[in-house]
Amino acid sequence: MNVIITGASKGLGRAIALQYAAAGYTLMLCSRGAKALYDFVNELYIMFPDVTVKALPVDMSIKDEVIAFADWSLQFGTPTILVNNAGMFLPGSIHSEEDGTLETMITTNLYSAYHLTRALLPSMIANKSGHIFNICSIASLQAYSNGGSYSISKFALLGFSKNLREELKSFGIKVTAILPGATYTDSWSGSGVEPKRIMEADDVAKMVFAASQLSAQAVVEDIILRPQLGDL
Repeated sequence: MNVIITGASKGLGRAIALQYAAAGYTLMLCSRGAKALYDFVNELYIMFPDVTVKALPVDMSIKDEVIAFADWSLQFGTPTILVNNAGMFLPGSIHSEEDGTLETMITTNLYSAYHLTRALLPSMIANKSGHIFNICSIASLQAYSNGGSYSISKFALLGFSKNLREELKSFGIKVTAILPGATYTDSWSGSGVEPKRIMEADDVAKMVFAASQLSAQAVVEDIILRPQLGDL
């Protein structure tokens, strides 16, 4: 069983990869930074000596690299699970953020998932099975201060997930949107936020893994996770 995870070297992608490695899945991983990616692969082999991991550095904001990653992944077989996790956050307000912010957010947070999914779908449709997870955000549901174009891109990713789910029902392919609130990853380091105030990356990873273990006739459409004490 093959799992493709983008943005896999840190944060949610890393936590999700650890879940599937522990369960014995074959992993195809990518991230933009080669060193961090290959360091993580080495960690996985130390922790799980029998795991099979393939890794390729990819800038998911560049369409040609996304398509090349899809083609590279397919040589190892049709994915059982695809986790579209790659993304980035640039804070700001629509009226004052730097010109080009929207384009950057849409390209990285939406087009990456769109192009990768489209490239992999013919093989998944032929198999009439598979599960696609799109890592959205609580910002996909609720606008908030300083969210700006990031929130727009995450609203769009949720819309993509909903449309994709309808289109793929008849092919036996599931689509789940993951909408986490504040989760302690590298982006929160140095922010002054107490780690225990917000969720752990492993909380989200466990929910992704659990949702992928249901029978073929059941799908979790959306998973909303928030810190117990509420959003920041």
